Amino acid sequence: MARCNASRMRPRSAGRKTPPSTIRSRTMRAVRSRNTSPELIVRRVLRSMGFSGYRLHRKDLPGTPDIAFMGRKKVIFIHGCFWHQHECQRGSRVPRTRQDYWLPKLARNKQRDAEHQAQLYTLGWGVLVLWECEIKDLDILKVRIREFLSC
Repeated sequence: MARCNASRMRPRSAGRKTPPSTIRSRTMRAVRSRNTSPELIVRRVLRSMGFSGYRLHRKDLPGTPDIAFMGRKKVIFIHGCFWHQHECQRGSRVPRTRQDYWLPKLARNKQRDAEHQAQLYTLGWGVLVLWECEIKDLDILKVRIREFLSC
């Protein structure tokens, strides 16, 4: 009877690292566009302040705002600093790989945001943009929300 060679029995991936493209794909798949942590924080703050009756992700409005107060004609966008190119430390990061793809994509995101805000203003809507980095200070967040929704 022939002896089994142990090296042949190891799985093919044993000792190999996961290719960077697989890791990147897994990471990008995990990025959500709805119900993000910053968005959930803002919604929790709105409820704690007594502001209810808002609608989420209205596709009938330009830019599909994260939060829309239909009766007040006011919308809130909650932007991730990197994806929407905020002028903070996180937003000003430049991708290290595939810059020929990422830089135009991020610039287009910023341009599209401005177009959607202009369309909403034209339609008579008030717009508040909250950035991911600004949401960390809840006291300032509450002041900004109260000022925006009280007018």
